Amino acid sequence: MKLSIAWKSALLVFIILLIDQILKFWIKTSMCIGEDIPVFGNWFLIHFVENPGMAFGWELGGQSGKLILSLFRLVAIAAIIWYVNTLIKEKAPDGFILCICLILAGAIGNMIDCAFYGLLFSESTFTTVAEFLPEGGGYASFLHGKVVDMLSFPILHGTYPGWIPFKGGEEFLFFRPVFNIADSAVTIGVLAIIVFHWGYLKKVSKS
Repeated sequence: MKLSIAWKSALLVFIILLIDQILKFWIKTSMCIGEDIPVFGNWFLIHFVENPGMAFGWELGGQSGKLILSLFRLVAIAAIIWYVNTLIKEKAPDGFILCICLILAGAIGNMIDCAFYGLLFSESTFTTVAEFLPEGGGYASFLHGKVVDMLSFPILHGTYPGWIPFKGGEEFLFFRPVFNIADSAVTIGVLAIIVFHWGYLKKVSKS
């Protein structure tokens, strides 16, 4: 039986969310902050960090900034769902719709962390592993949870040459950001649109 694009979209979002949340749950209940598990030598690590903000550790300051960011995520998710529904009705290319669904899945995945992880888990620290459904309640209120990140690719280590202004003698690391499956879905979705569907976007913008 051939699946419709609506079912394909829903299935794609579900699979990404399932993988994202299973991995995050395992990390949260098995590792301390800053703990590493080598996957491929020293250039691919499971490295547990949490961030209170956006992808790759970007954030808005304070509790009010966190709330604003969470509310923005909710609005963005609603807008993307509406856009996907519109694309399906207008019979847009399936590939383009699935790219938007990758972005949607990533946004929902990190929104789940922000909305519920503070309620469901105790605090993760450098010395203690978080507990699921702790007796005394979670570490934060609704919409104030932290996003769990764990994918680290510290491919290149070194020191900047002394002749480089301001940076000479300092250590450098590539690739420094730590991210998760949800972040990856967003990045892949955006890159795929640029590489494979830029012509469609230009065509739509002119119509």
